[in-house]
Parts: sequence; structure tokens; C-alpha cells
Amino acid sequence: MTDTWTWQVLQAGQFRLDGGGMFGIIPKSIWSRWMPSDEMNRVGLNTNCLLLERAGCRVLVEAGCGDKWTEKERGIYQLERRTVVDALREIDVEPESIDTVVMTHLHFDHAGGLTSWDGRDPAEMVATGTSPRVVFPNAEIVVQRQEWDDALANRSTMTRTYLRTHLDPIADRVRLIDGPQEVLPGIHVRPLVGHTWGMQGIFVDAAEGTVVFPGDLLPTIHHTHASSSPAYDMLPFETMQTKAAFLPQAADEGWILVLDHEPDTPRVRISPAKHGGYEVVPIL
Repeated sequence: MTDTWTWQVLQAGQFRLDGGGMFGIIPKSIWSRWMPSDEMNRVGLNTNCLLLERAGCRVLVEAGCGDKWTEKERGIYQLERRTVVDALREIDVEPESIDTVVMTHLHFDHAGGLTSWDGRDPAEMVATGTSPRVVFPNAEIVVQRQEWDDALANRSTMTRTYLRTHLDPIADRVRLIDGPQEVLPGIHVRPLVGHTWGMQGIFVDAAEGTVVFPGDLLPTIHHTHASSSPAYDMLPFETMQTKAAFLPQAADEGWILVLDHEPDTPRVRISPAKHGGYEVVPIL
């Protein structure tokens, strides 16, 4: 079908976050059976992005952590020295060829890769007032208006996740969306409230069916359980409600999901579980 999008999952770097942070109220005695943690209680995660192509148009979903990190910050998160630009160039795609970047939300592990200091010391760049450059100079950035406004106001329980170093340089190229919309032919977005007030999912018409990037509603294969959600969620109860509506539709309609932080099998489908609820079926 010529009116559908081709798609590829891009691995834009690995990092680690606290296991309790990733699973919220789920006790470690349970989540540690799902994901092993290191000596600092951190679990390994990916920053998975999505490249969409059709008729010469290229769309990137998410931008990963980027490279604007001090050595101390790299140690805290065990950030891999890899970005979405590395992943793109491995398949012979230059960042200048990206026409649109669609963001689920603007936390640093999703939007940090929108700008870069090209490996220079972040402390020095801040001290000299040097603004990062825009990584995708020819791209429009699509995000929910609610998310943009909250990011600029730093409305979060995490004080250093909405960073002005990845927000201010892109301000003149942001396209703000209000609610569900078709942002390009065959690419729809709709709010998935819970992790933030303005997080959105991306729904893509592909030859295989609907490909969905649900952001941090389902960051890994272990987040289908109603109570399994990050402690970083601004609205935990709304996350449960959003998930309760999302999972049955995903199963009924056979969506292909791409999970943003899943380190092993980011491509999955959703299926009803034998004893109630839903489970993931990895696409290998």
C-alpha cells in the first residue's frame, strides 16, 4: 500500500533508572523478578525511537537523551555515549533529512536529543551562555500544547527533567496540538494522560496495520499490570484509567506497539491474559 508508512525502531542509547522509580507501588520482591537491578538498585532501559518514511518524507518519533551531559550525570544514569543521530546514521539517514519530529512528551530522556553541544563540556557551555544547536534543523517539532506549557513552567515532581537546554532552542519550530489530531496523513496523535498531563501517543498507518508508540504509558513489557506504572507519573490514577481503555483496544484491533524503554523486545502486541488482564506478546 503506497499510502502507508514504513517504520524502523531506532535504539538511541541505554541508561539506568531506579527500579522503584520505574515500578511505583510494585514492591521490589515482585519487580526484581521482572528486571534485574544493579548494586545501586537501577534497572537497565533503552531509549527507543521510531523512524517513519513515506514518499520521500521522514518523520522521527522521539529523540532520546542526547549528549548534553556532565560526567557526573552520566554516572548517575549510566548513560551510554550514543544518540539517535548515531542510530540514524547507521542506516544512512542524516538528521538534516528529518522533516518532522513527533514527541510523546518532553522529559529529558525523550527530548534531550533535540539539541546538542557536540560533545563540549556542558558546564562550560552554561557558564559562557552558549545555546545548544538544534539537531534537526529542517524539522517541525509536534507536541501537545498542554505538554509544552507544562514543560516551560517545569510542572513536575522531578525538578530536572524539563530542561531549558532542550526547550528554548526549538521554540520557534514547535507545532502545538490540542487533543486528538491527524498531524500528517496516516499519523494520528491522541492524549494518553497520566505520566504527564500532556503526554500523547502516536498512531501510524503501516502496511502491517496500526503501529502505536504509547510513550511512558507502557515503557516496558512489564507495565501492562494496572498498578505497574512509574513513580514519576504525575497522575497515577489517570494512568490506570488510560491503560484500562488502551489495552483492550490494542488487543481487539491487533495494534503493534513500540515500547519506548523496553531493553529486549520493544515490538509487541497485546493479548488477553488467561487469568484476566492483558499481557504482551513479543514480536521477534
